[in-house]
Amino acid sequence: MALPAHTSAQAALVRPGAGLRAPFLEAAYEYRDAGEELDPAFPAYWNASFEEYVKQLDDLAQGRHLPFSMVRSDTFWLLSGDGRLIGMSRLRGRLSRSLRIEGGHIGYTIRPSERRKGYGTRLCALTIEEARKTGKFTRLLITCDTRNTGSARIIEKNGGILENYVISPRSGRQVSRYWVTL
Repeated sequence: MALPAHTSAQAALVRPGAGLRAPFLEAAYEYRDAGEELDPAFPAYWNASFEEYVKQLDDLAQGRHLPFSMVRSDTFWLLSGDGRLIGMSRLRGRLSRSLRIEGGHIGYTIRPSERRKGYGTRLCALTIEEARKTGKFTRLLITCDTRNTGSARIIEKNGGILENYVISPRSGRQVSRYWVTL
């Protein structure tokens, strides 16, 4: 049996850059068509130039000009072997009060057409590896909506141990909180 042309093992983590405009917009339109948002933290990318959006992500990574509710965070994009943007993750440098409840150190998303193909597990694993490289963490909090069993499996496959359930003050939904020891 032949392997599919695109597998999660071929996917690589990259930092956002101006040369990735076309794959980003292709993914963003797919999210929009599915009634979702690729990057809810920066929805203004629809109204700004792509270069301005990439600059905002660099500012976020450097801790410059952050809104009060945000913490310094590195953004990564998961690209397939042929350069398609498959997903995005964010590694947060610290936990604010609200991130301790919902959000955690790592957040991630996979574009709708690529879900259930192993990409989420790969994206989470690669982001955990980025955290390990910094030497700043001994463990990471990763959360998900309790109803999102796919995300829970991704976290568990990456060593996540369920600590507890809390109620999101934003959505009123139950959130599962997992810790990954590095």
